Amino acid sequence: MLIILGGGVVANVALTKTKGFNGGTLMVNIGWGLAVFAGVTVSYSSGAHLNPAVSIAQLILGNITFVQFLIYVLAQMVGAIIGAVIVWLAYKQHFDEEPEPAAKLGVFSTGPAIRSYGWNLVTEIIGTFVLVFSIIAFTNGGTPAGLGAIPVAFIVIVIGTSLGGPTGYAINPARDLGPRIAHAFLPIKGKGSSDWSYAWVPVVGPLIGGALAALLSYPLLPLIASA
Repeated sequence: MLIILGGGVVANVALTKTKGFNGGTLMVNIGWGLAVFAGVTVSYSSGAHLNPAVSIAQLILGNITFVQFLIYVLAQMVGAIIGAVIVWLAYKQHFDEEPEPAAKLGVFSTGPAIRSYGWNLVTEIIGTFVLVFSIIAFTNGGTPAGLGAIPVAFIVIVIGTSLGGPTGYAINPARDLGPRIAHAFLPIKGKGSSDWSYAWVPVVGPLIGGALAALLSYPLLPLIASA
């Protein structure tokens, strides 16, 4: 659900001849926030584990086991790939009409406005830290089983509007890597490169950001520290 709606809003804005073509970054930010709302809502049975960065934080906080972490990440990756394929099917004709390979890749994965791997990594760490630290704060460090979908949606929107400019704010390794894999194997007309040289940044950065959020929650969040 997350990738169907999140990738879908990017396709609607980026691809030629869509109804939402050139809708702008704010439309994308709001669309991704609401995609997270939908994703969290329908994944309640797993505790809303949509993001390996959130899952690694829960692992560090002791709320899930390492085996559970691996299962969650595998499920997140499979779901992201399936979601990306569904977006391609929905916009198949528009992918065929789109002349720019970069616009096609942008539907599936993120990329930097200015390519500087070190600074791009810093941006992804900061953005993910904000996301995961906020989630830990309003769940009091517990597992996100009762996590409200609306607060997470607002956090994602504000991260996009404030910190999304440099890298497109993946803030979720599965959200970027899964669809990038789909881009690589799908028969997309004139798709060009999947930009594997950059692919590690939106994986490593969010994992570091999520881990830092969990570790720093102990001294910085009083309720966590006293738990």
